Amino acid sequence: MVQLNNLDWDIIKELQKNGREPNSTIAKKLNVTEGTIRQRVKKLLEAGVLRVSGQLNPEFLESHQMVLMGVNIKESTKLMSIFDELNNLEEVHSVAITSGRYDLFIQVMVSSNLGLVDFLTGSLAAIEGISQTETFVLLKTKNYWL
Repeated sequence: MVQLNNLDWDIIKELQKNGREPNSTIAKKLNVTEGTIRQRVKKLLEAGVLRVSGQLNPEFLESHQMVLMGVNIKESTKLMSIFDELNNLEEVHSVAITSGRYDLFIQVMVSSNLGLVDFLTGSLAAIEGISQTETFVLLKTKNYWL
């Protein structure tokens, strides 16, 4: 397990603002050498602490629909297996184990209203052990990236 120090957090904050920020620019901002930044970023990437990627604004996906779903399961002993099964579905962008009213939240992207029907009656229905779902269609988002 990697222990993050203040420099690691500062680097992460800079990359969250702009994942394409050159190491040299980050080094100047943080008053360290470029080599230090390069080594720290490499270590964070290799440890799985950090992932730098391009993100898409879903507002530009006119033919797609973003959906959040609350999911309850029948047996708590199946939580991790259902978590993994949901994560493997093509339409599912992310899965989270939660506390409160739902056991899990999933973020889903489908092609249209019919895509949502297909997901609910096909992919999701094929998973054994789900007792209830509630679907929330995201009509408009701000600072919500995929």
